[in-house]
Amino acid sequence: MEINKEKKFAASLSITSNALIILFKIIAGIVSGSISIISEAIHSFSDFLASVVTFFAVSRSSEPADKDHPFGHGKYEDMSGFIEGGLIILAGLYIIFEAAKKLITGYNLEFESTLGIYVMAFAVVANFVVSSYLFYVAKKADSISLYADAEHLRTDIFSSLGVLVGLVIIKITGYVIIDPVIAIIVAAIIIKAGYSISKDTLNNLLDGALPEEDMKKIESILDNNISIKGYKDLKTRKVGQCKDIEITIFFEPELTIAQCHKICDEIEAEFAKSFSNMTIIIHPEPENLEKKNKITLSC
Repeated sequence: MEINKEKKFAASLSITSNALIILFKIIAGIVSGSISIISEAIHSFSDFLASVVTFFAVSRSSEPADKDHPFGHGKYEDMSGFIEGGLIILAGLYIIFEAAKKLITGYNLEFESTLGIYVMAFAVVANFVVSSYLFYVAKKADSISLYADAEHLRTDIFSSLGVLVGLVIIKITGYVIIDPVIAIIVAAIIIKAGYSISKDTLNNLLDGALPEEDMKKIESILDNNISIKGYKDLKTRKVGQCKDIEITIFFEPELTIAQCHKICDEIEAEFAKSFSNMTIIIHPEPENLEKKNKITLSC
């Protein structure tokens, strides 16, 4: 399957599964009177909105560069991931509010957990299957928005599992106060995941440098090339699935333009082996005789 079509299919699958899970959780929450199940329905609704945003992002980001967007549309994926992170955080805060209100004002003593147990078990299995596929496609396509959506669903697995265990305990012990307590724990997990996603995508939106692991690979390639005499002004960023690298490289002053160009081609080929979806701009300069030491700057 073509990678862009596979990305769209993965996003569509996420939308469909979230819609079904929301419906089941709302029904189970109303029937049982469980705030933890209702909170999970809210969480799944935020998943649904995030999936819709992801579908839009992967559709737009796959479009080629044009006059209005000469560097492509990759930022749509980063924007999508940032929005998803915000939705996750808002969902977590709302769950805490509702659970705290339940603890203060009281809760339903005629608590029926059987339907909720079945629904949460289904949600755990369904989200595990869908999120695993999303992680697979996200890694294959280096898609930040699909990764954020998969991470979103993975938090739903843990939160649904926590609610499931709590419902089983309530059914055995009859201690219904466990229900809002579990909801608050679930909310804490959700907020942590949302913060992590928002932080990573905001870094990309603000043209932050590539991760340290990638920077080390870049420096290793340059340091091991004996044809160059140093480099400076190393700049990197990530735009959607594309990694951009800009650098100034020093050459022997006696080399011809053709010789420098050949070495640059060899360096680009080395980068291509370590990075997929990469663009690199190299500015060649004659070696600075006063400063032969390497200067590395990253933005």
